[in-house]
Amino acid sequence: MDIVIGEIAKKSFIVSPSTKCEEVYAIFEKETAIEGIVVCSDRQPVGLVMKTHFFQRLSTKYGFDLFMKRTIDLVMDQEILIVDYSLSLTEVSSLAMSRKLEHLYDVVIVTKENTLFGTVSIRELIMKLAEIQIRNARYSSPLTGLPGNNVIKETLQEVLTYNRFSVLYIDIDSFKAFNDTYGFSKGDELIKETAIILIECIMITENEPSFIGHIGGDDFIATIPHHHYRAICENIIARFKDSLRIFYSQEDFLKGFVTGVNRQGVIEKLPLASISIAVVQNKKRTIKSLEHLSLESAKVKSYCKKIENSVYRTLDDFEEETKEKTLV
Repeated sequence: MDIVIGEIAKKSFIVSPSTKCEEVYAIFEKETAIEGIVVCSDRQPVGLVMKTHFFQRLSTKYGFDLFMKRTIDLVMDQEILIVDYSLSLTEVSSLAMSRKLEHLYDVVIVTKENTLFGTVSIRELIMKLAEIQIRNARYSSPLTGLPGNNVIKETLQEVLTYNRFSVLYIDIDSFKAFNDTYGFSKGDELIKETAIILIECIMITENEPSFIGHIGGDDFIATIPHHHYRAICENIIARFKDSLRIFYSQEDFLKGFVTGVNRQGVIEKLPLASISIAVVQNKKRTIKSLEHLSLESAKVKSYCKKIENSVYRTLDDFEEETKEKTLV
């Protein structure tokens, strides 16, 4: 799960626009570790005073005498990067690195509910990103580069604390038939293509923090912090269906099946690969543990496997079908 910028923000020194430069100078002299001071009006950031820029301004000819008795609004930088608490580190990093060269190392100002929350230095941002990359690389799938089971478990434990969430269990059906027909190398390519589809349909298009993990083989998992899963699932299925054109021969694709040997050793027509998405939400039920989540997801996954072609279903769908069968 991508960490949000607010989680690493630190309390900032604040001054008003009418604060004298000599007062700001005194703060920097006393608090030698701080890099910048935020200028606020009613807790709303309006400017930034970076220590290096401030002292450079004072070191110019007559600079000290010219500015020390004047207010900080004459010296502060107004080209400031303000981001919301919930923005991911990767998004903030992209915004920070796109700034003008003279502002590249200015601290990032973080707000929450439109008021100042704190600041993050570029050094802290880079170090945290590096820490995450090292951690993810250690526990990621060598095939897809997606986080593996250790990170998945940690993420799911966090997701279960959300007010709203949907967990998507994604599985490639008839994958063995594809592997047996076209070989393991092609099978790996199909798995990597599926990972790319999931990233593009979930991570790139979602504005809120989402997660995709590779459980292993042809099994994936994704989480989204809301209940609007339909458009995402439909997009994944459409993209997956379209991708099959490049993996199957034209003949097999047009036939809609491959000829192979089933588990009983009998030659038969085997369907093309499809994708099943089992969705578990906390919309109508409370799910407090990973064990509970696993049990509920197993029901939906089994239900999806009984349906031909690519499909997505929820626990509600499963319960509705079970109820109908009981009534019959």
